[in-house]
Amino acid sequence: MRLLSWFLIALLAGCAQQPPEDDSLYLALGERPGIQRIVEGMLLNVARDQRIVEHFRKVDIVRLRDKLVEQLCVEAGGPCRYTGDSMAESHKGQNLTRSDFNALVEDLIDAMDAEGICVPNQNRLIARLAPMRGEVIEK
Repeated sequence: MRLLSWFLIALLAGCAQQPPEDDSLYLALGERPGIQRIVEGMLLNVARDQRIVEHFRKVDIVRLRDKLVEQLCVEAGGPCRYTGDSMAESHKGQNLTRSDFNALVEDLIDAMDAEGICVPNQNRLIARLAPMRGEVIEK
C-alpha cells in the first residue's frame, strides 16, 4: 500500500508539472497584462521584504520580470513560451531555504491580492508552481 501511495504522489507531481490543458487560469489572472502586473507587484514586494531582498541585489530585474511573466503565463495555460533557464540552473549556488521560498510565495500572494485575484485562482497558480520548489531550494 505504501508503494502505491508513493507511486500516486509521483504520478500527481508529474501531472502537475505539465502545462494546463485550458486557459481558464490565464484568463482569470488577466491574461498577459494581468500576469505582468502580478509579477511587477511581487517584485516590488520583494524589494521591501528584508527576509529575501538580499538574494535579488545583483539580479537583472527587467530580465527576471520578463522570464517570470513568461513562466507564469505558461503555467497558467496561456499562449506563451518560457525561454529562461531551468529552475535548478537559475537558482544553483544561491543556497535558498524553505523560508526564502515561502517568503517569495507570500510576496506573490500579496501581489495577487492587490490585483483582486480570488483565493481559488491564487491557489490554482500556487499549485502549478509548487513542484518547482524542489528545484529552487538547496538540499
